[in-house]
Amino acid sequence: MRRLAAPTVALLAALITAGCGSSGSNGSTSASTSQLATTTSAAPKGVEIPVSGSIPPLLNQHDVYAAERPGLLSPTVESDPSLVYVPNSESNTVDVISQKSMKIINNFPVDKLPQHVVPSWDLKTLWVTNDLGNTLTPINAKTGKPGAPVAVDDPYNLYFTADGTRAIVVAEALRRLDFRDATTMKLKHSLAVPDCKGVDHMDLTSDGKRALVSCEFAGRMISIDVQKEKVLGSTELSPMAMPQDVKLSPDGRRFYIADMASNGVWVVSAKTFKKIGFIATGKGTHGLYPSRDSRLLYVSNRGEGSISVISFKTGKPIAKWQIPGGGSPDMGGLSADGKVLWLSGRYNSEVYAIRTRDGHLIKRIGVSSSPHGLAVWPQPGRYSIGHTGILR
Repeated sequence: MRRLAAPTVALLAALITAGCGSSGSNGSTSASTSQLATTTSAAPKGVEIPVSGSIPPLLNQHDVYAAERPGLLSPTVESDPSLVYVPNSESNTVDVISQKSMKIINNFPVDKLPQHVVPSWDLKTLWVTNDLGNTLTPINAKTGKPGAPVAVDDPYNLYFTADGTRAIVVAEALRRLDFRDATTMKLKHSLAVPDCKGVDHMDLTSDGKRALVSCEFAGRMISIDVQKEKVLGSTELSPMAMPQDVKLSPDGRRFYIADMASNGVWVVSAKTFKKIGFIATGKGTHGLYPSRDSRLLYVSNRGEGSISVISFKTGKPIAKWQIPGGGSPDMGGLSADGKVLWLSGRYNSEVYAIRTRDGHLIKRIGVSSSPHGLAVWPQPGRYSIGHTGILR
C-alpha cells in the first residue's frame, strides 16, 4: 500500500467504526425521513491507493463497504468531474450527464450494444462494455472523453479480481468468464460455464477469494474460486427464477440476489452458498445498491417502476418508493455523498435522479434509446471490483 496521507489504515478504520457502523435501521415498515437518511457527516482523510498484486485488507472487518463512506474519495478520483455515464444499448451511444445541472453535456458513439459502464480496479478508466461490438471502449475518468476501443469477446459485463491483476469479462452469449490482464485486457484463461445460461452479474466474498455469479436463464447461481479460476458448485433458486444483480451484505455473511421473475431478493449464505431466504419487493426486481452508511439496500423494481428499501439489520423492506407516472428503473448507483440514487429507465429512454432521504424524484432526464448500466462517477472507495461501481 502506498501511503498518501498521515492517518494509518487502522486509525481510519477506527474512526469509521466509531462514526457510522453497520448496526442498521430499526426496521419500521413506515420509515421516516430521518430513518432513511444516509450518513453525511465529515469523514476522516487519509485514503490510501492500493498497489496491484495483493488483496487490500478491509478497513473494517465487520463492514465490507466501510471505504465507501461520503467524503472518502481516493486521491485518484477526487478531481474527477461529477458525471453520470449512460450506455444506450439500442442507439450505440453514451450520454454524459452533469450531476450538478442534471442535463446532458455530451454524447458519443460506441460499438454495438453497449451494456454497462464499469470503473477499472485502479479507478482511472471507465470501460464501456460493447456486447455485440466485441469491444471495450475506455473513458478517461479525468476528462470524460472516450479512447480507442479494445477488442474482447462478447463483453456483456466486466469485473475485476480483488488484487487488481485480472479483469473478468462476462461473455454471456458464449457462457464463459474470461480472465484477462486488468490493464491490457489480453486473454489469460477462459473459464467455460456451460450450466450457467445467461451468466451476467456477480459479487465477491469479503476476502475476495470467491464469487457468486448469476445465471439469468438457468434459475441458479454458480460459485467460483477466483484465485484458481474454477467453478466450485451451483445454488438452485427456483425453476422460474431469473437472477440479476448480486450484492454482498455489509457484514460479509450473506449475498442478496435480485430476481426479476420471482419479484424479490434471494438471500444466500456467503460461507456455504446455500439458499437461506427470500424477500418480496416488487415486479421485475433488478438492481441492488447499498446505502453509504451500510444500513440500507436500495432495490430497483423495473417491472413496476418502484424502488424498495431493505434494512440490512432486519432483512425486511421498510419502504417502497413509486416513481411518479411510472418508469422502468434498472441499473445505476449512488452519488458520492449518498444523497441521490441514479437509475436508468431501461424501456423509457430516461434516467431517474431519486433523493435517498425520502424517495422523492428529483429529476427525470430524457436520454437515447434503451439506457442500461449507467455509472455514477466519482465514487468513494479505494478500488473497484466492477459492474457499475462495486468499490471497497
